[in-house]
Amino acid sequence: MDSQKIVRGLLIRGMLAGLAAGVLMWAFGYLFGEPHIRDAIAFEESISPPSNEAPLVSRTMQESLGLLTGTVVYAIAAGGVFALVFAAVFGRVGHARPRVTAATLGLVAFVVIVFVPFLKYPSNPPAVSLDETIGFRTRTYFVMLLLSLVAAFAALRIGRDAVKRLGTWNGTLVAVAGYVVLAGIASVLMPAVKEMPEGFSPELLYSFRLSTLGTHAVLYATLGLGFGALAERWISQVRPAAAGTYRTSSLSAGAPHS
Repeated sequence: MDSQKIVRGLLIRGMLAGLAAGVLMWAFGYLFGEPHIRDAIAFEESISPPSNEAPLVSRTMQESLGLLTGTVVYAIAAGGVFALVFAAVFGRVGHARPRVTAATLGLVAFVVIVFVPFLKYPSNPPAVSLDETIGFRTRTYFVMLLLSLVAAFAALRIGRDAVKRLGTWNGTLVAVAGYVVLAGIASVLMPAVKEMPEGFSPELLYSFRLSTLGTHAVLYATLGLGFGALAERWISQVRPAAAGTYRTSSLSAGAPHS
C-alpha cells in the first residue's frame, strides 16, 4: 500500500507539472512560434490563389485558445506518463535523489523522443510540405521515433551490464555511445524527406524549427525540474527516512536502506 500511495501521489504531481508545462508551452509557442507560422501562411497565400471557403476555426482561435488547449492536454498526458516512468526507474537505475532522477529522465526523454527524431525529420511550417506526402512523412517520423526508443532501451541494457564490469562512469559512457551508434545507423537507413518550395526563406524555416524544438524543451525542462521538486517533497513526506539518502528499490521494498 505504501508503494501504491507513492505512485498515486507521483501520478497526480506529474499531471500537475504537466499542466504548468502546457501553459508555459503555449506562452513560448505563442510568442516565438506563431509569428513564423503567420509568415509561412502569408508566403503560401502569395504563391497560390486564396480559397473561397472560410476556415472551420479562425487563425485567432487557433493560435490562442486552440493552441492553449492542445498544449495543456498534451502536456498533462506527458506529465502522467513521465511520473509513471519515474516511479518505475527511481531507485532501480542508480542511487540519485528524486530531483536528480527526474532531471536526468527529462533530459533523456527530450533527446530520445524529440531531438533525435527531429534531427532526421524536423518540423515544417505551412507552405513547405506537400499535402500528398503527409501520410508518408507521418509514418517515417513515427518509425524513426520507435527506432530511437528501441535504441534507448538497448543502450540501457548495454549500460547496466557495462556498469557492473567497468564502473558507473565508464558504463554510462558505453551506454551513451551505444545509443548514439544505434540511433545514427537508424537515421542513415531511414529515407530522407526534402520538400521546400522555391523562394521560401531559409531563415524563416530555421526559426520555425528552432521555436518548435524550444517548445518541447520547455515541456521536458518543466517536467524534469518541476516534477522533480514535487516528487522529492512527496516522497520525503511519505517516508521521512528517505529525505537524506535514496537507495535501490526504495519505492518497491519498504523503507530505504541507509
